[in-house]
Amino acid sequence: KATVSVLNCIALRCGIPLALRETKNMATNLRTDAAGAFKRHDSAHRHIVGEDPDFPAAAGRYHLYVALACPWAAASLQVLHMKGLEGAITYSIVHPTWGRTRPEDPKDDHYGWIFRHPGDPPVAGPTGHGANACDSALVPDPEGAKTMREVYNRGGVEPGPFTTPLLFDKQRRRIVSNESMDVMRMLNGAFNAHAKHPDVDLYPAEHEAALQALNDELVYPHVNNGVYRCGFAKAQEPYEAAVEQLFAALDTLETRLTTSRYLAGKQFTWLDLRLYQTLVRFDPVYHTYFKCNKKRIADYPALWGFTRDVYQTHPSVRAWTNMAHIKTHYYTSHPTLNTFGIVPAGTGADLDEPHGREALGA
Repeated sequence: KATVSVLNCIALRCGIPLALRETKNMATNLRTDAAGAFKRHDSAHRHIVGEDPDFPAAAGRYHLYVALACPWAAASLQVLHMKGLEGAITYSIVHPTWGRTRPEDPKDDHYGWIFRHPGDPPVAGPTGHGANACDSALVPDPEGAKTMREVYNRGGVEPGPFTTPLLFDKQRRRIVSNESMDVMRMLNGAFNAHAKHPDVDLYPAEHEAALQALNDELVYPHVNNGVYRCGFAKAQEPYEAAVEQLFAALDTLETRLTTSRYLAGKQFTWLDLRLYQTLVRFDPVYHTYFKCNKKRIADYPALWGFTRDVYQTHPSVRAWTNMAHIKTHYYTSHPTLNTFGIVPAGTGADLDEPHGREALGA
């Protein structure tokens, strides 16, 4: 009863009834089942550029929407820059703190990704606390949308969730895809005719089956999504199951990466990039905020070395790993986890410490 009372107080402080917040706030992907286990929404929009005749691989036609805090979206933007597609595909970057997505309607309680211009007044969190900067990393929507919800509505989609990444066809005014796995693969291969670096290939055919199996069986369910299963669980039992699976998976990956520079040996691939997104966020955010506190990534020599290797070796990864956005989003957007939106000072261990992994073999 005490917990329910506290949550209701938080919800009321936000001006949002608790039950409504949990069911209507679709953009947050915070669903849980009857047992209190986190359940992520499936992506609803999955067209493929170059395969679907409605979406040819044309330069200047598509726009990518990303949140630098979001691991899935950040990876997509990093692939865009690795391929040198900045001149072919435009992009926007949302503010890291969630805001009201239809503020003109007092009955609409939805919170999600919002756009701001660099230098705009600071943004408060959903509870009204905090003053989170509008920094130089922000890139507004080219058509003036104030929220990602408006972008989805522009593409004919009314119900959420209104997630990033989102690849949008500016010509047809339609959503291409909001599935990060598909977006990354399209950016890797569909636009090679317009890429400055068409030789960059994160999806080597000889490793495709093995990497997909490793993702499906270990990396995605127990690490990438595993931290969310810990952080958004609403009951002890599903939390404990998720945290045990998370650290068992990290132990497995530590063993693998002790003798192998990357997950497929010496070649850097899409799955390394996906794993990196979780590892780089782990100590500054997930360890504390999502209660993943059995160990830090810095306590795993191979995993921490791998994280530094990816950050230091790939300039596009370094350039678009934005720790300010990462910390600001998580710590200021979920009132039930951090009512006052206070952002902790630490950012984890030094990502620029030499990694020493150059000599590792397959």
